Amino acid sequence: MIKPQKNGAGLPTHELVYRQLRDMVLFGELLPGQAVTIQGLIQHLSAGMTPVREALRRLIAEGALEAQGNRRISVPRLTRANVDELIFARQAIDPKLVFMATSNITKANMAALTAEDEALDRAIVAGNIPGYLQHNYRFHTMLYDIADAPILRSVALRMWLQFGPSLRVVCGRVGTQNLVDEHKEVLAAMAEGDAERAAAAIRADVLQGMEQVRRTFDVSD
Repeated sequence: MIKPQKNGAGLPTHELVYRQLRDMVLFGELLPGQAVTIQGLIQHLSAGMTPVREALRRLIAEGALEAQGNRRISVPRLTRANVDELIFARQAIDPKLVFMATSNITKANMAALTAEDEALDRAIVAGNIPGYLQHNYRFHTMLYDIADAPILRSVALRMWLQFGPSLRVVCGRVGTQNLVDEHKEVLAAMAEGDAERAAAAIRADVLQGMEQVRRTFDVSD
């Protein structure tokens, strides 16, 4: 089981269970179309029924899971139209967040981002798909945090929940070494304080990743 991203010390049980289930969706432990049951999650997460129900409710509201008429809950399958919308939205929001982050960047931020990108590179070389997914996500979310734009950050994170399972399928089909990114160009531009260049680099990065989803994942209208 994938562990929650952040230190859970002191968090209430329902939040810990939500984060565990969120990460299962986010990093593709649950694949598109896969069904989940409350009893199965209770056993898998070693959690009670109430926090599991609450976590499911939140993730359904966020679009990470979908409830069907027969009380079945599953990971949504993306359609071609869904992918087109995500590409459009991410190319608008991610560059804006990086543009804003460039104005706020500190030496400590740069060091942390560089370390995360280096960890991502090691995962790519090793063919470590879970590591690739987690470090790639962390790199982007660190940029969102630096931007200090909570509304845009919330929208961006919600989109990750929707395409995360499909990105896991892409990694399984093409391998980590065939996944390119523009992270070093983003970092170089941010180090120079060039917000326009950094935004353009992240826009290219987003487009490359989402086009891989469109080409490789079996989407249908």
